[in-house]
Amino acid sequence: MAPYVTKARGRQSATGKPARIFAEFVYETVSGTWSQARRVVAKAEVLGDKENPRFVVTSLRGRRWSRRALYEKLYCARGEMENRIKEQMSLFADRVSTETMRANQMRLYLSGVAYVLVSALRRLGLAGTELERAQATTIRLRLLKIGAQVRVTARRVWVQMAGSFPLQSLFLQVADQLRC
Repeated sequence: MAPYVTKARGRQSATGKPARIFAEFVYETVSGTWSQARRVVAKAEVLGDKENPRFVVTSLRGRRWSRRALYEKLYCARGEMENRIKEQMSLFADRVSTETMRANQMRLYLSGVAYVLVSALRRLGLAGTELERAQATTIRLRLLKIGAQVRVTARRVWVQMAGSFPLQSLFLQVADQLRC
């Protein structure tokens, strides 16, 4: 792996931008715990002064999946999907310990709806803002879980936030972007 990291470091030094090199080799365990040799796809990445090597062991053939496609389109997509599941768990999906199955099912449904709403908020309302790539928990804690006074009249709904709310301008920008 060292020659690939060295090559990536040279690219990064020449361009000043992060560099990635994809490599591939066949690996077999020394102890013989694997039934056969396996294809390994390696990514040698240099980000500033940090090295970020990664390895993926696969049984997928090279003709169907190139090194880069296997890593970026398949492996990273799987990791991204796992992050979304973890994010879902942070919105109360992990709290299914009530007495009845029906109550647990309802909590899971509500958590799913909350996740869909936060995802839509991220995609539509937070586009182009500092929180556009934030996790659901961060959005909930920094933007939605705030102290405010709500007054409802026949014609309007008034939301009066505390003057010390640090993301007040972002909140108003998001509300503006969501307005139809």
